[in-house]
Amino acid sequence: MSTALKGTIDLLSRLVAQPTVSNRPLTELAAMLARRAEDAGMTVERFETEPGKVNVVASVGPRGTDGLVLSGHMDVVPVAGQGWRTDPFQLTEADGRLYGRGTCDMKGFLAAVTDALPALPLSKLSRELVLIWTHDEEVGCLGSAALGDQLSGRTLPSLAWIGEPTSLQICRLHPGHLTVDITCTGRPAHSSRPTLGLNAIEIAAEIAGAMKILAADLAKQRSDLPGLLTPWTVMNTGCIHGGSAINIVPEQCVLQVGFRPLPGLSAEVLVERIRNHLAPIDAAARQRGGRVDIVKSQDTPGLLTPSGTTLEALLRPDAATEVVGGVPFATDGGNLARLGTRSLVFGPGSIDVAHRPDEFVPISALHTTRSAISRVVMARCMVQ
Repeated sequence: MSTALKGTIDLLSRLVAQPTVSNRPLTELAAMLARRAEDAGMTVERFETEPGKVNVVASVGPRGTDGLVLSGHMDVVPVAGQGWRTDPFQLTEADGRLYGRGTCDMKGFLAAVTDALPALPLSKLSRELVLIWTHDEEVGCLGSAALGDQLSGRTLPSLAWIGEPTSLQICRLHPGHLTVDITCTGRPAHSSRPTLGLNAIEIAAEIAGAMKILAADLAKQRSDLPGLLTPWTVMNTGCIHGGSAINIVPEQCVLQVGFRPLPGLSAEVLVERIRNHLAPIDAAARQRGGRVDIVKSQDTPGLLTPSGTTLEALLRPDAATEVVGGVPFATDGGNLARLGTRSLVFGPGSIDVAHRPDEFVPISALHTTRSAISRVVMARCMVQ
C-alpha cells in the first residue's frame, strides 16, 4: 500500500468515526475538513443553515476563473435496525474492502480529496479550485439547496465533479426527488355512530388507489435519455399516518408520496397533475365536510449535463467503462446546476451497498479515485 493511500485510509477512518447521521449535528466533521483545507492553503467559508448544520466551501486560485468544483455530502443514513457484522462507525478492513457507514456514500471521496490536497501545488493554480461539502443530502439535498442564498452573487467554476458511488462510471444525468404530502381531513365522531363523521383514513385509501393509477400512467411516458435505469417518473407511496384511537372516526390522515421526476420535469408541473388527478376525490370529500390538501414538502431537481464536457474527457482514463450513463438516485448536482455548474457524478464504490448493512468501498477504487483527483485538478486548474 502506498504512503499516500495509507493517509487517505487513515483519514477515512476518522471520518467514519463521526456518526453524522442526518438527524445529528455534523459540525465536528465539518470543522475537521475545514481545518485540513485551510492547512493546505485554501480559503474556507462556513455557512450555518441551522444549528449543527453547516456547509463548507473552500477555494484556492484566482477567484472567478473557470476551474473545477469538487463536491460531496458529509451526512450519512442511519444504521438503526440494520444487521451489521462490524461496528458501522469504526472502519474495518477485510478482503480488499473498507467497511463502515459512509465508506462509499460518500466519505471515501471526501477523504480522497482532502488527503490529496497537500501534495498539490495549490498556490500555483491558474484556475480556481472549489470544494463544496454539504449537509443533509440524504434527506433532500437540503444543504446544497441553501447554497443559492449562501453563495449569492458568486460565480462558481462551470464544471463540477460529485463523488457519489457510481462504481467509477461517468454519469451525467439522474432523476430528481420530489416529496408530496397529501392530507385527508374528515370529521371525527364516536365509532359507534360512524355516519355522524367522515373517515379520513377511508379518504386516504381512495387516494392511494388513485395514486397507483397515476403511477401506471407516468410509467407509460418513457424517456429516450440514455443511461436511466427507469426511464420514466417513478412513484412510491412511502408513509401513511392517521387516526388517534380505535373508538374514534379518524379526522386526519396524511400520505407521503415520493416521486423521481425525469430530468426536465418540474415539480410544479407534476404537483399540478397530481391535484387534477385527485380533484374528484377532493370534491366528494368537500361535499361531506372534508377535504384533500396537497403540499410539496421537498424538491430536489434532476440533473442533465450535456455530453462531451471537458470534465468528461478528463475522467475517462480512470473510468471503469467507456459508456457515459446515469444514476437512478438524486444528488446535489441538480441544485449545483441552478448555480451554473455542469456536474458529472463519478465515485468509488457501488450504490448497491450504500444505505445497507456492511457498506464498503473497495480499496482499489479508493486508490483510483485519489489518483484521478490529483490528475484532474492539475489538468484543469494548472494551465500551462
